[in-house]
Amino acid sequence: MPRLTLLLPATTRFAGVALPQALAAALGRADRAMHEAGEDAQLARHFRLLPNRWAHAALTRVVDGGQEDARLSGWLRADPAYIRPDINGARLLATGDGLGIDAADVEAVLPALRPLFGDVGFGLDAPHPGRWYLRLPKEAALPAFASPTQALGDDVFEHIPAAPEARRWRLLASEAQVVLHNHPRNATRAAAGKPPINALWFWGGGVLPDHVASASPTLYSDDPLLHGLAKLGTLDAMPLDAAKESEDDGLIDLRAVRDPRADVARWLSPAAQAASRGEVVFDFADGMVFTVAPGQRWRFWRKPAARIDA
Repeated sequence: MPRLTLLLPATTRFAGVALPQALAAALGRADRAMHEAGEDAQLARHFRLLPNRWAHAALTRVVDGGQEDARLSGWLRADPAYIRPDINGARLLATGDGLGIDAADVEAVLPALRPLFGDVGFGLDAPHPGRWYLRLPKEAALPAFASPTQALGDDVFEHIPAAPEARRWRLLASEAQVVLHNHPRNATRAAAGKPPINALWFWGGGVLPDHVASASPTLYSDDPLLHGLAKLGTLDAMPLDAAKESEDDGLIDLRAVRDPRADVARWLSPAAQAASRGEVVFDFADGMVFTVAPGQRWRFWRKPAARIDA
């Protein structure tokens, strides 16, 4: 039986969104389950990694540098960041693509940072303007860094790892901040109305898994992490724009969609109608999962769902 899966943000993102009648009925009759919340837990429901380790930097490196290059080393993302001091500490306000970084920024800033990391044996490069990488020995011990998604808007001191191996990275982060604070490129960016690149955000460290499997034959997503997983798992991977509202089989990544009302109209409602041809799974980032199947139309005694975040 075909199986269409929609990867969705947390149900709270749909608070206050009215549900069309057919979608409300389908969700009311659907099987419901509550799973572990969080990005990695959500993706783990659809991608099986062997060994089971989520090394985001290595997986996106497959897209940015190729699979052979990604397998040669351990990797750590060292994404450009904007941290703003305030009365209570310092807040992470933007990283990577959120800073509007272009190739000229990379060419200006990277040479100033490379000696800092080269002196300790790590190579720094930026095959994509918003995704910067440190090449590490595969056996390098890394603390559990918070992802930008987890830390955005927070006081950065709340997300500093406390493990013994974190001390080296705290020192490197501080030295990088000094280099970036004094870099003339930030004056050019300020004149263009852009925030400064005044920090690096370390996260996603590790090595590639040996194998990736998924029950979905096709992926539609704009996330480089998922495209890296697809390349390792030999899935067909296409941009989100290539997906159709009525796809019968595949995994459609809607986690980054910003307009929940448009999301309901374009994706959720047509997907519920497609359940007459096969199973449809609505998987939300907070762990709520609705499974809609053809035989559920006989559950006529169940009330329509009032809203998604109920």
